Amino acid sequence: MTFITANWNPLGDAFYRKTELYDMCWDLKDALRDCLVAAAPYGGPIALLRKPLRCSPSSRPQLEIYSASGFAITSFPWKSGPLVHLGWTITDELLCIQEDGSVLIYDLFGSFKRHFSMGQEVVQNHVLEAKVFHSPFGTGVAIISGSSHFTLATNVDELKLRRLPEVPGLQGKPLCWAVLVQDRQIKVLLSSGPELYILDDTSCSEVHPPWLSPQAGSIIHMSVSFSYKYLALFTDTGHLFTASSDLQNKLSEIDTKRSTAPEQMVWCRRPNSQQPSVVLLWDRLLMVAGVCNDTIQFPIEDQCVLVGEMDGVRILSTRSHELLQEVPLVCQDIFKIASMAPGALLLEAHREYEKSSQKADEYLRELKEQSMLEEAVKQCVGAARYEYDPQTQKSLLRAASFGKCFLADFSADPFVETCRELRVLNAVRVSSVGLPLTYPQYPRMHVVRVDQLVYRQLYPLAIKVCHYLKIPDYHGVSRVLRHWASCKVQQKDLSDEAIAKAVCAKVGDSPGFSYSHIAAKAYECGRAELAIKLLDFEARSGEQVPLLLKMKRSHLALSKAVESGDTDLVYMVVTHLKNEMNRGDFFMTLRNQPVALSLYKQFCKLQEQETLKDLYNQDDDHQELANYYVAASYREKRMDIRLSLLQSAVDEYNKAKNDFAAKATEDEMRLLRFQRKLDEDKATELLGLSLQATMEALLALGFHKQAEQLYRDFKVPEKRYWWLKLKSLAKKEEWEELEKFSKTKKSPIGYLPFVEVCMKRNNKYEAKKYVSRVMPEQKVRAHLAISDLEGAADAAIERRNESEIGIVLSRCAASDHLLIERLNRARTSTVKK
Repeated sequence: MTFITANWNPLGDAFYRKTELYDMCWDLKDALRDCLVAAAPYGGPIALLRKPLRCSPSSRPQLEIYSASGFAITSFPWKSGPLVHLGWTITDELLCIQEDGSVLIYDLFGSFKRHFSMGQEVVQNHVLEAKVFHSPFGTGVAIISGSSHFTLATNVDELKLRRLPEVPGLQGKPLCWAVLVQDRQIKVLLSSGPELYILDDTSCSEVHPPWLSPQAGSIIHMSVSFSYKYLALFTDTGHLFTASSDLQNKLSEIDTKRSTAPEQMVWCRRPNSQQPSVVLLWDRLLMVAGVCNDTIQFPIEDQCVLVGEMDGVRILSTRSHELLQEVPLVCQDIFKIASMAPGALLLEAHREYEKSSQKADEYLRELKEQSMLEEAVKQCVGAARYEYDPQTQKSLLRAASFGKCFLADFSADPFVETCRELRVLNAVRVSSVGLPLTYPQYPRMHVVRVDQLVYRQLYPLAIKVCHYLKIPDYHGVSRVLRHWASCKVQQKDLSDEAIAKAVCAKVGDSPGFSYSHIAAKAYECGRAELAIKLLDFEARSGEQVPLLLKMKRSHLALSKAVESGDTDLVYMVVTHLKNEMNRGDFFMTLRNQPVALSLYKQFCKLQEQETLKDLYNQDDDHQELANYYVAASYREKRMDIRLSLLQSAVDEYNKAKNDFAAKATEDEMRLLRFQRKLDEDKATELLGLSLQATMEALLALGFHKQAEQLYRDFKVPEKRYWWLKLKSLAKKEEWEELEKFSKTKKSPIGYLPFVEVCMKRNNKYEAKKYVSRVMPEQKVRAHLAISDLEGAADAAIERRNESEIGIVLSRCAASDHLLIERLNRARTSTVKK
């Protein structure tokens, strides 16, 4: 195990090691000197802006993008303005900050995506210095302009610029500055000579850390930790101060013996660090300074670039890519010389077991006797996670597997999960992929890091990772296929038919995949026919139709909406067509879609009556047009307009050969004219009433002649007229007129109604006048109506009707002995016959 610790360097209570990640594949003849370099966090890509070899006016700098292993991804000449700074977002988008304050955003393959400006004031005064930072709000940009003003964009995806307050006495750019995230706010800490200032949204405050004496000198470099919890300050006297980012608690003070400012200063701190440190880079020296006041110094030959990570520092040079980090405590316990930790004993036991040595049993017995075997397995599994070399991982996992065989109640889930995670990490770490992720960074891999594989167009590997990690399809495979299909439709060397078939064959019915999304991409690329072919595979009409409307394929959109059976979707398309087309073309389009036309007519009946009229005219639908005129007439208050509309309805009914409706409408017109004349002559207010209501009103007002005229003119059925007059006279209790009316001719409704109407008005005297005229079959009811039981009994016995006799019996009181006896005898006689 000595070779593992050969590159360990002690720093206080901890050890630091440099692990070689890659031998870089790039060919940089001029090293990294005079290059603008930016490396994305979490093992992301590297961007270089290289100056042209020949200093001629026509030559342009070259912007190159590489993977972390040095494989060239893309390269293109920079044709825009002078660049001040390069940076990367979490999603591997390249931010190019120009001198005029414009920020150009490119994807991993150098395709321009969008741009934004840091403000008009920056355009006029130019950018002196810029920084790209990552916070819980997203990736942000901070700049200082020539007017010594700071401007922040907290999130480049949701742009909102903030100009910070002025710093008193600041001319030009400060000696150094850094972006802090404190109390859910983005702040700027800057040094102007011996003074320190903190800028937030509203104020500029000078700060005086109690542990920073005036003799310390001016702060000429500062660095914030990856988590924004710690701050490092370097002074012109060569002293390095480390403290909490709120400047309240000092961690250490180290005299570096170097008065020149370092080229770079980056925190090297892993979670739960035993010995946090700061890495400082000078021309030929790399220094690791810990809070224990000790340092480690590494001589360097090539120019380097430091990239801060959440658990270490990546060191880039022309030949290699290394990772400098604190050795995790579990690895120290297992691998340090003469270690007696449980994990070290288990690892040694497995080595002896492979040699078929009996010492393996001795080590195992010792672990079991001290009840440390379970702890030993956990240590081996934990150490394997932090090792970068696959062979070391395997030896630790095999030792853990060997040890857990002797444990009865040990859960194997952590062991299995670690194997799965390491397999994925090893797959993405290979040089051809170039993603040197560490285990602490792994929890962010499930979505964000799969995207890194997708952005590099490593689709087979991305799909394998999704399946292996059992990521839900919507967040995993479907997202990979969506990106693959988006790139596929941009391939100009393939026909629309070939691309559509390839996408369908590859994607099929993958859950969470939207063909409409890919069709939209195809349409944006100018391939409308391909977009339509892809939409044919989309099962959701709600996704098809909006895109077809956007593509101005209105007829096809209407057909798809009708086929879906979704009325809301049909209404959406119809509304769009109405706004886009002239009236004639709109109506003609609807005529070809009966379902859409019917739905639109229903809408017009409620909202647009005039449009409904135009539709009926367009279709020569005389029947519906006549119905429209009739309905419209009832909405009019002026009589002349109402009559005119009804006349139009009559004409349309005649055209439709609906004689009944035409005749009924003409009768309505005659009734309206009759009502208008009566209103003018008698002030009756009959206008608008129905024929029956008009007759009732006339009878109630005593205008019997006019009511009789309506009866004759409109051929009202005789029975109805008698009923109306009977009720009207009884209601007014005009009994003499009622008697006269009953004698004008034989009643078509009989005389029982006369009896009943009189009794409703409690007039028994008048009711008796009509009993004798009632038909025989109704006499029992007539007598009962006036409570004449004797008469009812006589009528029932005379008719010898058993049911009528029973009805009379049911109405008799218990005291009517003679009547009951008589009725019973009659019923018995009737039953015998």
